Amino acid sequence: MATDPRGKAATLALRRRLLSNSCRLFFPEDPIKIVRGQGQYMYDEQGAEYIDCINNVAHVGHCHPLVVQAAHEQNQVLNTNSRYLHDNIVDYAQRLSETLPEKLCVFYFLNSGKERVVFANTWCGTMALALPDILRHLPQTFPRRPAVPHPICPGKWQHRLRLCSRSEANDLALRLARQYTGHWDVVVLDHAYHGHLSSLIDISPYKFRDLDGQKEWVHVVCTAQVGNRHIRRAGGVFVADEIQVGFGRVGKHFWAFQLQGEDFVPDIVTMGKSIGNGHPVACVATTQAVARAFEATGVEYFNTFGGSPVSCAVGLAVLDVLEKEQLQAHAASVGSFLMELLGQQKAKHPILGDIRGVGLFIGVDLIKDEATRMPATEEADYVVSRLKENYILLSTDGPGRNVLKFKPPMCFSLDNAQHVVAKLDAILTDMEEKVRSCETLRLQP
Repeated sequence: MATDPRGKAATLALRRRLLSNSCRLFFPEDPIKIVRGQGQYMYDEQGAEYIDCINNVAHVGHCHPLVVQAAHEQNQVLNTNSRYLHDNIVDYAQRLSETLPEKLCVFYFLNSGKERVVFANTWCGTMALALPDILRHLPQTFPRRPAVPHPICPGKWQHRLRLCSRSEANDLALRLARQYTGHWDVVVLDHAYHGHLSSLIDISPYKFRDLDGQKEWVHVVCTAQVGNRHIRRAGGVFVADEIQVGFGRVGKHFWAFQLQGEDFVPDIVTMGKSIGNGHPVACVATTQAVARAFEATGVEYFNTFGGSPVSCAVGLAVLDVLEKEQLQAHAASVGSFLMELLGQQKAKHPILGDIRGVGLFIGVDLIKDEATRMPATEEADYVVSRLKENYILLSTDGPGRNVLKFKPPMCFSLDNAQHVVAKLDAILTDMEEKVRSCETLRLQP
């Protein structure tokens, strides 16, 4: 920690000189210098308090005292790699296994998940890896618009499992699946983003369309209706990416893939972000069959920092907090209340299109025109900027960057929800009176 606090302007000047411009800031025109976090709040260098609606990584709240204490106490005793016997790693694997279907019983621990998933995809995700003749088993045509829209992003498709990204975990998931199936082909959802590694950019339409293009072994589909029946028939395996939406965020279930029904069990589950409440932890869970196929190569899997005593102590503490503070039920209650409040605003402000979500994972679509549903990208940016002026941190996502994305720490409260929506209402009302930059801001509901 720096002993000489410097002003925001000096910090920004150093960052611009020393860091690449591709490492972007939130609110680049007027960035915030955050120096402290607690619960669902963040504080700048002047002490101003912001409600954080962005950081799903701080899953149980910024700097939760029990998580901080667990890391500190274990750091004082030992932190080493997983090649030594230690109780923390097996205790943690056992605790995780108790939350998953019985067949997902083999665990690999890593230290990186993906930083973000593009809406949706970025959320909970699934990818399917299958035999080379996968396309023979897929429907010949896919609907241009699905019957059920994606819960967060307009233009994306409902599939309660989405393929998102956590780089290290998803890369290992690819290796496991390819070794098990003996094939290379991957089926991914359109707009998906799976990670920064080269192996994951290749299967991320959000990225590869701006780079080297689509590889012949990557099959992009626009609907999750391709789902279980077709992939299983082709001999493929499912990878459920829970990095954005796992650990109770969806409220109804501990894992988002469980929204698909009790009979759906993926072959591989990847976890990250919320798993460590900001500490670099990630995990891949899989079946005995997939793990045995991977072991048959004779090549050791080792991760220097994955599964360290400190990381596992942190992971155990996160599970303890989720249970003791009943945060899964809290996410269901507060998320339902927030959806209700946002629905009331949709009836009042024509610029609000679809409102989708479950638990504390919600997206609000801003549109320029009700008939064409053109993304209101500039207006969404303006709303986010105005919310920041009102000490509320929110971000946008989606193919059109027009979706207001709510994924706050799980301790986000009913009062927080009321306050945020009241500010959103005031901003939209002001835009209808003064900005009037698109058709939906000129309509009277």
